[in-house]
Amino acid sequence: MALILFLAFSFFLQGALGNIACEQLPTELCSFSIASNGRRCVLENYVSLMDGKMEYECKTSQVAVDIMHEWIETDDCIRACGVDRQSVGISSDALLQPSFTAKLCSPACYHNCPNIVDLYFNLALGEGVYLADHCEVQRSNPKRVMREIRGAGIASGPMGDAPMGSLSGENYEIGDAPAEAPLYY
Repeated sequence: MALILFLAFSFFLQGALGNIACEQLPTELCSFSIASNGRRCVLENYVSLMDGKMEYECKTSQVAVDIMHEWIETDDCIRACGVDRQSVGISSDALLQPSFTAKLCSPACYHNCPNIVDLYFNLALGEGVYLADHCEVQRSNPKRVMREIRGAGIASGPMGDAPMGSLSGENYEIGDAPAEAPLYY
């Protein structure tokens, strides 16, 4: 009986939500969303040829997420983690900001917002930093965090990009078998 209820609810939920395609999301919901195909959505900007104004559009990135699909991040998690839906691309540079790291490592974010934690877990891992250890240091000695991150190689390139690139381009890569993000969800 439980299996039948589960399957019925799953079909109802799928029908109610439909498939999420990044290109169909409004720009104000784009960042920190995951499409039905498991790819992260990323906000990109361009200059309109018609009037020369800056325009924004939601695109599908090359970054795949194994643990979540069809996910639009909640406003509560956006606030708790200190991220901005209007940010174009995402870089590990945010981990250099003590105020961002404090919010990311806070229990409100770290234990309740698996999508954002997974994203930054993999960004940090790509820079040689294990997010769980990083957050533990943040809680115990926030000044030490800056020294450790800089020592791990997170630094801006000449154009302000992190060495890995951003989620909006194909330069961003996660290793073939990254470590698992914390499972608090």
